[in-house]
Amino acid sequence: MPDQQPAPQRLMLLDTASLYFRAYFGVPDTVTAPDGTPVNAVRGLLDFISRLVADYQPTHLACCWDNDWRPQWRVDLLPTYKAHRVVAERQSDPDVEEVPDPLERQVPIIEAALAAFGIAVVGADHHEADDVIGTLATGAGMPVDVVTGDRDLFQLVDDEAEVRVLYTARGVGKHERVDEAWVRERYGVEASQYAAFATLRGDSSDGLPGVAGIGDKTAAVLQGRFGDLDAIIAAATDPGTADPDARMGPGPRGKVKAALDYLEVAPRVVAVVRDLDLDDPDLTLPSSPADPEMLDAIAEQWGLTSPVERLREVLAARG
Repeated sequence: MPDQQPAPQRLMLLDTASLYFRAYFGVPDTVTAPDGTPVNAVRGLLDFISRLVADYQPTHLACCWDNDWRPQWRVDLLPTYKAHRVVAERQSDPDVEEVPDPLERQVPIIEAALAAFGIAVVGADHHEADDVIGTLATGAGMPVDVVTGDRDLFQLVDDEAEVRVLYTARGVGKHERVDEAWVRERYGVEASQYAAFATLRGDSSDGLPGVAGIGDKTAAVLQGRFGDLDAIIAAATDPGTADPDARMGPGPRGKVKAALDYLEVAPRVVAVVRDLDLDDPDLTLPSSPADPEMLDAIAEQWGLTSPVERLREVLAARG
């Protein structure tokens, strides 16, 4: 009997908060533990992981974590950044995000379940999960699937490096596979231009105002004509051009010039960090739980026997 060849390596990076928020709002709140505690987000997240692992067969997986969902260094650059989602500001710790109380109570259960399974949870102080994802996806040395409902991570898409996004905006079961052609068709820009495109267009969900009066279409036209943000700014501000309107019409030129202060800082806010020191975590996806007894106790206490068993079976089959 010939030797079985090892499975090709593939890394899956989960934007964990994006997924457990989706689970919380997508799974009925009638899903509760024996003591009545809501566990819909926990159940939903475990089932999402089961489905994704079964469908894509990753050999490595990380639940990427928001150690700081609103890093101060981004706020210093752009004070409006996620400001509408702040419940309370704190000096020495991350600001308190607006999170439904029934969901907030489930996050420690999620952390405990992931630890018992032995699934890597990776975060970095003063950085968001996006930055952890960007760092782990860059130079991974294997194909990468980034699972998120956040468009900002489209900037990581790279066909040559085999990095794509599994975009869950319509649900995990209806996710879209985002590659360079998808970004080009949807937005009219290259994936490598997406961060600049988002900077111009803005994103109200992140408190990113964008350039007033410039939407998707104009942002894409400017990107297509000039290539990058520096060239767009130069075209709008260069007084040495004999006929400036020949390069950029007076409307867009005036809008870009009016937003120069914003454009000086926003690109650093939007750009995903790709060079964090993460201490080389072991992302190997386990085939069996790291702590079976703890996992059994979690399943019993919180009424999670079914989703825990499903994920056990998926991991064992993959192993």
